[in-house]
Amino acid sequence: MVTDPIADLLTRVRNAAMARHDSVLVPASKMKIAMTKILKDEGFIADYSITKGETQRVIKITLKYIDKQSAFIGLERVSKPGLRVYSGKGEIPRVFGGLGISILSTSKGIMTGQEAWKNNLGGEVLCYVW
Repeated sequence: MVTDPIADLLTRVRNAAMARHDSVLVPASKMKIAMTKILKDEGFIADYSITKGETQRVIKITLKYIDKQSAFIGLERVSKPGLRVYSGKGEIPRVFGGLGISILSTSKGIMTGQEAWKNNLGGEVLCYVW
């Protein structure tokens, strides 16, 4: 049993990118699927698909490389089970001056910090990607 599934997702993707794998398999959940969709929309991964594994659904994430380097430099978990980090609508963090993204869990669903700012929403800061 995994106590922090979001950290598990980020760690699997980070480790696969460091090992130069083409793809990585991650156990699926609604939150992980939403985060993976954001990573694809923002251009940090090439593609993803949801398949039925042996016991549960699995997300197959196809990694993206640019000149043999991963499309992202870093993935950082912000809000942890032991220390939740929340951000109001006016204090949503910018990652590397706008070069990266923050992913938030809001009352309207999982979205990037920029989308939350446009929708005038705050929420729990899940992670930073740059």
